[in-house]
Amino acid sequence: MIETSDINTHPVANSRISELDFDNIPFGRVFSDHMFVAEYDNGAWKNFEIRPYEFLSLSPANTILHYGQSVFEGMKAYKNMKGEAILFRPLDNFVRLNKSAVRMCIPELPEELFMGGLTELIRLDAQWIPDRPGTSLYVRPFIFASDDYIGIRPSDTYKFIIFTCPVGAYYSQPVSVKIETKFSRAFEGGTGYAKTGGNYASSLFPAMLAQEKGYHQLVWTDGKSHQYIEESGTMNVMFVIDGKLITPPTGDTILKGVTRDSALTLARDWGYTVEERKIAVDEVVEALKAGSVQEAFGTGTAATIAQIAEIGHEGVDYQLPPVEGRILSNKILAVLDDIKLGKVEDKFNWIYKV
Repeated sequence: MIETSDINTHPVANSRISELDFDNIPFGRVFSDHMFVAEYDNGAWKNFEIRPYEFLSLSPANTILHYGQSVFEGMKAYKNMKGEAILFRPLDNFVRLNKSAVRMCIPELPEELFMGGLTELIRLDAQWIPDRPGTSLYVRPFIFASDDYIGIRPSDTYKFIIFTCPVGAYYSQPVSVKIETKFSRAFEGGTGYAKTGGNYASSLFPAMLAQEKGYHQLVWTDGKSHQYIEESGTMNVMFVIDGKLITPPTGDTILKGVTRDSALTLARDWGYTVEERKIAVDEVVEALKAGSVQEAFGTGTAATIAQIAEIGHEGVDYQLPPVEGRILSNKILAVLDDIKLGKVEDKFNWIYKV
């Protein structure tokens, strides 16, 4: 890990923490005092700095604005019952960020740079971590190309930035989703498994069309045939059908979610049958018609567990059982919260104390 002395730290003269209403925190609109910045040039990461959160100054010819060479991650910091700042599985996010970087021709980050910058930033802005139920400090590390050059090639220079924002719930209610059978999010051999901005940009138009019809999100299907379930707009998707937890396997087209892995690990530990396999749209629809879908939910950093109340397919909306009676997904959410708060044993070593 890089040492504190390796980071040039410039604290704000006056914190904005007094402006934050801890009882009413919108998601992704309020930002903490500082950000960590590193630069890549001449084959090395250098110039480590924590400075006040501020706007960036970019040339109109900056590569990122034209060709989208960027990757990002999302994780959360919490305060446990002792008031200590903790992060949930940050090394898994580090590994995934580098996997995305390789796919996008971006230089990988050393672990000590990622963890050192992250740790010092959270320590400095620890007062921004809310402690109300359902709140957390969202952490956004990202890397983007920074050459001033009009031409399609990997950039020679990059910036790595981490900033944070206190957040409340991503979804305030169970969500209504539509199974998408026309537009595609990802294809085999593409960038679907990487957290890169273009994946999300291409999903905006079909998501907007679904929202105009009253749905919160889409459930994406495979880009070739639209016969198999893949993931939802902001999360991996899971079903409990006849007592089995079923979810599509990760691969070229599905993001390997950290919360997804946590949910599957807990379910297996509790003795549930877990199946990571292809799930046909027809299988889900038939199970919905038969009433054998006991639970459907999304998993992701932003929402943790997002309960799905309704699934639309080809003009028909299928209602799922009430959220209050869902055993597995509610238990996963409760136990994940308890692990983060230090109420129960962290038997999988998921917690990183800052």
